[in-house]
Amino acid sequence: MSNVLEKKENNVAEITMTIPAAKFDEAMDKSFRKNVKYITVRGFRKGKAPRKLIERTYGESIFYDDAVDFVCQDAYAEAVKELALEPVDMPKLEVKEIGSGKDLVLGVTVTVKPEVELGEYKGIKVQDIEHTVSDDDIEAELKRRQERNSRLVSVEDRAVENGDIANINFEGFVDDVAFPGGKGENHDLEIGSGSFIPGFEEQIIGKNIGDEFDVNVTFPEEYHAEDLKGKQAVFKVKVNSIQYKELPQLDDEFAKDVSEFDTLEELKADIKAKMEEDAAKRTKQEKENAVMEAVIDGMKVDVPACMIDKRIDNIVRENDMRMSQQGLTFEQYLAYMGSTLDQFKEQMKPMAERQVKGTLALEQIAKLEKIEITEEELEKNLKDMAEAYHMELDKLKEILRTEDLDNIKEDMKISKASEFVVENASWTKAKTTTKKSAAKTDEVEKKTTKTTTTKKTAAKSTATKSTAAKSTAVKKTTAKKTTAKSKTEQAEKAETEN
Repeated sequence: MSNVLEKKENNVAEITMTIPAAKFDEAMDKSFRKNVKYITVRGFRKGKAPRKLIERTYGESIFYDDAVDFVCQDAYAEAVKELALEPVDMPKLEVKEIGSGKDLVLGVTVTVKPEVELGEYKGIKVQDIEHTVSDDDIEAELKRRQERNSRLVSVEDRAVENGDIANINFEGFVDDVAFPGGKGENHDLEIGSGSFIPGFEEQIIGKNIGDEFDVNVTFPEEYHAEDLKGKQAVFKVKVNSIQYKELPQLDDEFAKDVSEFDTLEELKADIKAKMEEDAAKRTKQEKENAVMEAVIDGMKVDVPACMIDKRIDNIVRENDMRMSQQGLTFEQYLAYMGSTLDQFKEQMKPMAERQVKGTLALEQIAKLEKIEITEEELEKNLKDMAEAYHMELDKLKEILRTEDLDNIKEDMKISKASEFVVENASWTKAKTTTKKSAAKTDEVEKKTTKTTTTKKTAAKSTATKSTAAKSTAVKKTTAKKTTAKSKTEQAEKAETEN
């Protein structure tokens, strides 16, 4: 067998594969044995006609398709290995010459990994990054836990105040015409949460149970519903009930109720330890991102469109998995946000391209620095994987194929290459402090090249039923603003994990 390579523009490789006549005839015989049982020839029972007679009756091309399939896969794999190619897309096959007693000549067109020309990747000057944890951060987290463990107390003898949860009925009108999604009944609205459009919640303050009144508002210009942007609207509102949140005391009893600790000081120490661990992870991630931004800016590479498309598809899948945990498909979420999947993919292209470039750069650095993975390092990684999947290590090893292990090693090389670049960077202190507080866990700064979403969480379960409510993706609400009955905390937690 012989393979001839010709490289074209746009990282396309054309391979001419020649399979010897004898090998192709073996494949033809195999195709005959597979298909003879389906072929009828006069004078023979089905499945009993000889190959030559079938070929005379129907033409030898009757066996071509399967014969080519039988030889093509192995021939292609052998050609890729011999020519040291790294395909990044599915190959396209063309039969150039075929026939009994002849060599089979196949043409394969495939996109391969591009050549990478790196700029400077050692000694890159980058401003230092450090996340720290302060006492205020710990107190803020305690306050969030206090909010989450509050109880709702009904109010009968006063009007609505800021911070209350007012249960309301409402219906919205633009130019005296009700608009779709503008109606809700028995909706719990925390006053001051900012979950409804600007000006709505403030007009509930001072109203009593049973009051019916108009709320006049103007939809924001950036509102997600195109037909409501900038429009003036009137909502007919009725207050059904009023509740307020009663917060528990922050003491040892609180610590016992919400954790495995006996004292408040022990709970604080645990919060501090976990926040410091998170701060360290964020510092490490952001340092890697800062260095990789410089590496990417200094490299030269022509990224194939198919690699960008694959990365975008991965982003969509990752988002779809996250949304499914909140009872939505990603397309449903996008529809709520007034967007489409095609629009989202288009928006993701620049980020996806930089992600692909980052991976290509790290792969090249790993080659240049001869980064390898030891058996001890692989074993530790597999142990960590087994723990993450709640599996026995031996069981995990049983299901991993050789190619799976190769992929794991390649990922580990990329991680080590990233660590190498960070360790060899020149970190400069800023004139003003670069320390960043680890406090606001609902505003985690993970703007990384590995980010896989647009930083928008699903809207509150109540808000998805009404266009009167703002999406939490447009205006992020913090856990502090969340009602005790709301499920929004789970959506925010999913966001910070992005």
